[in-house]
Amino acid sequence: MAPNHQPAPDGVTTTLTDTTASATAVVAAPPEAVFDFVRSPANHAEISGDESVRGRVSGPDLLEAESSFRMKMRRGPIAYRMTNKVVEFDRNRVIAWSHLGGHRWRWELEPDGSGGTRVTETYDQSTARIPLVVKLMGYPKGHVANVARSVANVVDHFGGGA
Repeated sequence: MAPNHQPAPDGVTTTLTDTTASATAVVAAPPEAVFDFVRSPANHAEISGDESVRGRVSGPDLLEAESSFRMKMRRGPIAYRMTNKVVEFDRNRVIAWSHLGGHRWRWELEPDGSGGTRVTETYDQSTARIPLVVKLMGYPKGHVANVARSVANVVDHFGGGA
């Protein structure tokens, strides 16, 4: 099994392809509220499924198209900082960011018809600058549990699923 592989939290479904790991759940909040929560770097530590995000260093309070932001990160004993740039932005529908490795984290939101939002996070390495290295590190499989927990954290923030 890849690193961090574990069953998805209740209410979260996962999908794995050769280049992506995705997780989806319904959040008990409208798309506008979920979008503003996800696009605020101040919330990324709370959202982080693998707990590697530790806090914002710089950047706007709310991300927009082409925003850059810098985050404090930690993997085990190693602390570092990562600069990200928003590479997709469709207000209340899609936001994605990428860092120097080129792979991206993408959030898609769609109304579920009952006042809630169907939320999908996808780790996508199809845009990676050095795809072989990312693959050798065990990804995308190694991110299945991470995106599942991230989506569950968003669900939990809004008080559970719709």
